Amino acid sequence: MRSSFSLLVLIIGAFFFEACSKKDAPIVNQAPSNLSVTASVSTDNSGNVSFIASATNASTYDYDFGNGIFQTVPSGLVTYKYPASGNYTVNVIAKNTAGQTISKSISVMVTVAVSLLWSDEFDQSGAPNPAKWGYDIGAGGWGNAELQFYTSRTDNAIVSNGTLKIIAIKESYNGSPYTSARLLSKEKFSFKYGKIEVRAKMPSGFGTWPAAWMLGSNINTATWPNCGEIDIVEHKGSDVNKIYGTLHYPGHFAGTADGGTKVISGATTDFHIYSCEWSASAIKFSVDDVLYYSFANNNTLPFNQNFFVLLNLAMGGNFGGSVDAGFTNATFEIDYVRVYQ
Repeated sequence: MRSSFSLLVLIIGAFFFEACSKKDAPIVNQAPSNLSVTASVSTDNSGNVSFIASATNASTYDYDFGNGIFQTVPSGLVTYKYPASGNYTVNVIAKNTAGQTISKSISVMVTVAVSLLWSDEFDQSGAPNPAKWGYDIGAGGWGNAELQFYTSRTDNAIVSNGTLKIIAIKESYNGSPYTSARLLSKEKFSFKYGKIEVRAKMPSGFGTWPAAWMLGSNINTATWPNCGEIDIVEHKGSDVNKIYGTLHYPGHFAGTADGGTKVISGATTDFHIYSCEWSASAIKFSVDDVLYYSFANNNTLPFNQNFFVLLNLAMGGNFGGSVDAGFTNATFEIDYVRVYQ
């Protein structure tokens, strides 16, 4: 009798224990809810923003920082340093272990103080500074059908009176009818993201083709256009006041490149500031601080690596066109090149 009673008590106890256990147990794979996202922007203009995301039933948080950068954060707490000033829309997706999600977006205004990273003010007379510039030597323009032979002579590239002068000359030289110079900072200076400014005065004369531009530092292994090309400014003498900002990359190069143009006044008679602001999310081209073309960058493009700087003056070629029969010489004059980050 006692044994039967004890057994009954055990059965009843087990029943109530199971019932209570089921009642108190969490519901498995319940969808995330109550997502909260807050941001604290650093006041020191460093670009640092501290984010806190929290949600019921969430196990991870996927951040889209609004500039092409993504990060998964299990805790929901993260500090991200923005490389450039801007108003960014940040999207956060809270996710549970079953893959169910909830999302929320907030806007953050970020101010980033920039500093001068590298420059050449061209204030030392003579040949261009060899610590900053090398030369491409040769004819043809490496596929552009250009007419000049690039040299390292001071006849074609010299610093005087505070400016660099790249000079194209009509002369027979190593089988070419013109000479000029192409300077590059390859293996001396390169950078990833920032703002580059070139204050310059364009040459005059039909057939001239000056450019300030950049190439991906991996060009030797990736080759062009896979390395990417950013043309800060180009000009052709047959269209005196029209300037070009252009991007070349796989599927979009040469005649199918992406870019914009702007007509200004005094391109060949006055100095203007040609600039390119480059980040993981955008590449923006301006002249005298007036934006004229903006390109959406992303992590599938080659514009997320180090690039080096080039300055040159070509003659004729696929872009420069026919050269004036009376041409004797022309000068591409650069006051400075400055890179900020």
